[in-house]
Order: sequence, then C-alpha cells, then structure tokens
Amino acid sequence: MSSSPDHTQDDSDTGNLTGKILIAMPGMTDPRFQRSVVLVCAHSEEGAMGLVLNRPLPEIDFGDLLEQLGIETDGTARQIEVRFGGPVEPGRGFVLHSVPEHGDDPEGRLRITGALAMTTTRDILEDLAHGEGPESAILALGYAGWGPGQLEDEMLQNGWLTGDGAEELIFGADHDGKWPLALRAQGIDPSLLSPSAGRA
Repeated sequence: MSSSPDHTQDDSDTGNLTGKILIAMPGMTDPRFQRSVVLVCAHSEEGAMGLVLNRPLPEIDFGDLLEQLGIETDGTARQIEVRFGGPVEPGRGFVLHSVPEHGDDPEGRLRITGALAMTTTRDILEDLAHGEGPESAILALGYAGWGPGQLEDEMLQNGWLTGDGAEELIFGADHDGKWPLALRAQGIDPSLLSPSAGRA
C-alpha cells in the first residue's frame, strides 16, 4: 500500500481492526499464514497492513543487519529479535515497539494503540544499536497487506478470527505457543477446531 490509512475516522462505527490481532483459522490454505497470529497495524477502506507475530527468523542476526545497513555499534547494541513480518516487501524492515501512552509521534512512526507503535525510519535502528530506544522492540522483515475489502472477504470465508493483542503475543518469545494462546484468549479450545469449521 502506498498511502497510510486515515485514522481520523471514528473506529467504533467503521469496523476498524487497527490494533487487533488476526488468528488464522485451521482452514487457512496459504502456507505463509497457517497457524499465524497477525497484528493489524493499519486498517481503513483502502485496505489493511499487518505484521506476523509468530514467525521468528533465527538465522538472521540483528547485529549483522545493522552492519549491512552501515550502522556502527559500540558494543551496547540491544539484541532485538528478527521475525518474518509477511510476504510483501520482504527486504523492508519494520520496528514494532512500545511507546509512552502520551506524546507526539515523529515522522516515520505509526501509533497502533496507546502504548504500541511501528517505526520505519533508520533513527530507531541507530538508537537500538547504541543500547537506547524503546523498552520493548522487535524487527519484522516484510509485512502482510490486503487491498480494499480483501481482509473482510477473508474473514467472511472463515479465514481469520479477530481478537485483542495481548503484550505476550506481540513481544513474547514462545512462538509455537502464540496461536493456541491467542485462541484461548478468545475462549476457544484449539483442539476443538477442525479445518472444515464453519463451512457448508
């Protein structure tokens, strides 16, 4: 998506999913999203953008990425987890991080909820390289994107369940446990779900 969705509208009457999580249903056929938990970072009539929360990329080291970007470290660099954010623009990085509840957002930062934001500018990587920056942060490579009405259609076809994004789902390291945890948080026993659930 080339433009950022407008957040000035009233979320309560638009079905806006910004800040919610998407939980892949067992019938999800796309292997990139099977058993995935996705944070919706932006949602409007123009479409939606999200980051997968439970696909780590252990083979990619944050320090190596900083080196590739020409960002010098001084031995105090934070060890930030690198994850697969989605199949769109896999070479682009998005830092998902905590923010103070009140305050202005600088250019390049999209506030998702009161205490959560996404930043795409180089300065946050430079801060993290020097042991500074936000208290909690992960780096996602790529993102998940939906065109106008596409996410809504996938939800109608029983592809996704929506829920609230608990912090352990976003910053926690138990990636295998996130999908069942997300379902249980919605009052659903994962063992009772079958791939054909909800289909005629």
